[in-house]
Amino acid sequence: MYNLLWVVVVGFLAGVVARMLSPGPNNPAGFILTTILGIAGAFLATMLGQAVGWYRADQGAGIIGATVGALIVLFIWNRLVVSNKIKDPGNPSASATPPRRWL
Repeated sequence: MYNLLWVVVVGFLAGVVARMLSPGPNNPAGFILTTILGIAGAFLATMLGQAVGWYRADQGAGIIGATVGALIVLFIWNRLVVSNKIKDPGNPSASATPPRRWL
């Protein structure tokens, strides 16, 4: 239970730092999406670090590794929004249908 709480706290901090380092119109908005972004980054950094051999099986990524992982997740998020694979929840006008043209 303690480890899961620690991952959420580190993930949230990593998500906030990643959003500060990568400003732009396609950032996921809100507390929940920032936390999910950071947690996904923390898990990504932990998996990659364990695969490369930087961390043991019982270790997790720290704040720097989680922030780098969150930046990678944010980059993938931005690419998916730009290519219209997913809608941007931070931009409600992007999800609205364009007005019909009568010509």
